[in-house]
Amino acid sequence: MGDSLHMSLVVGLALGFWLALNANEVAAGGAGRMMGMGNSSSIVQQMRRKALANGLGQTPPMGWNSWNHFGCDIKEKLIVETADAMVSSGLAKVGYTYINLDDCWGAPSRDSNGNLVPDTSKFPSGIKALAYYLHSKGLKLGLYSDAGTRTCSRKMPGSLDHEERDAKTFASWGVDYLKYDNCQNDGISPETRYQKMSEALLRAGRSIFFSICEWGREEVATWAKDIGNSWRTSGDIRDNWESMILRADRNDEWAPYSGPGGWNDPDMLEVGNGGMTLEEYRSHFSIWALSKAPLIIGCNIRSMDNDTYEILSNEEVIAVNQDKLGVQGKKVKKDGHLEVWAGPLYNSKVAVVLWNRGSWKANVTAFWSDIGFQPKVAVKARDLWARSTEYGLRGQVTAQLEPHACKMYVLTPL
Repeated sequence: MGDSLHMSLVVGLALGFWLALNANEVAAGGAGRMMGMGNSSSIVQQMRRKALANGLGQTPPMGWNSWNHFGCDIKEKLIVETADAMVSSGLAKVGYTYINLDDCWGAPSRDSNGNLVPDTSKFPSGIKALAYYLHSKGLKLGLYSDAGTRTCSRKMPGSLDHEERDAKTFASWGVDYLKYDNCQNDGISPETRYQKMSEALLRAGRSIFFSICEWGREEVATWAKDIGNSWRTSGDIRDNWESMILRADRNDEWAPYSGPGGWNDPDMLEVGNGGMTLEEYRSHFSIWALSKAPLIIGCNIRSMDNDTYEILSNEEVIAVNQDKLGVQGKKVKKDGHLEVWAGPLYNSKVAVVLWNRGSWKANVTAFWSDIGFQPKVAVKARDLWARSTEYGLRGQVTAQLEPHACKMYVLTPL
């Protein structure tokens, strides 16, 4: 395929999805008038919204977080063993690099100098030593704080009005990622509170991925792109089907605001925690990957079963999530409980998820018109879970699906 044709297809697919995502604005003013220019390059520039100036998050982050499985029951030994398991299992090799401590790592109060300090009964070696150990294994350390007076557990101080001091502390410890929660916030505007920590981190002397955990309360996606590298679009996920699909749908509403440098976050993965079926977990992972969500594992990877490992380590699904075009896929067709989700990928490809959210076996079909292909285009269809390929497919792709199951494809024009 020639370079010019390749680029036109990439721009065309991305533009088609952009126009679909912004249908209301286009209808009101027209794409050209809304952009101020009518050519495709200006539209692509508009799609690349302003990003936080730390240069991080060019693809969605991948790693592990302690909260979903362990809650407040975290200790140094657990974190070290998790890091060891991340490497020995091969998960680090496929991209999972962040090891993130959530709430309850800190002492109940600051020290005499006003600094955050770890709970020494849990982390006797300290956070800096833990960061050194993770870095020695090629991993990165994530930490948690809160844009309020106390964290959500109320067991340790928050960072409200201590942003500069805490950002410098995190940097001095070698922290690579900060999850910043929204409890005990004194009713202060979240944009104001998160802006202060964002600026403090930029001045701290170390590049730290900034994960905004505002819960999607005040249209965070509309203002967070130049403040954070990711932002939660909903409340906390639970390890059940209804909670997972609700967060997928809420995250989908904000697709136009996601892209390299800043990502919509429907919350961490529940895969492997036991509350959903294998098919439901596979759907969970597929939709998170297609939606360019952070892939932050929430199970106990020290004892995960083979099914969990096979889902979390599927490199072809991960490649969709990490695709450098960086366009969030979204729901493009809905017929009752039968859905088609799709998004453009680099090199003129399209990722498609056929999803049966109903309670009975059903056929789900994506027509080329649903996903931005011309009617006569022939494609190579790669089934990412079956790891099989079909050549010369035209007009549509169809699958018969069990309840709550999905099929995920990458379609490449021939």
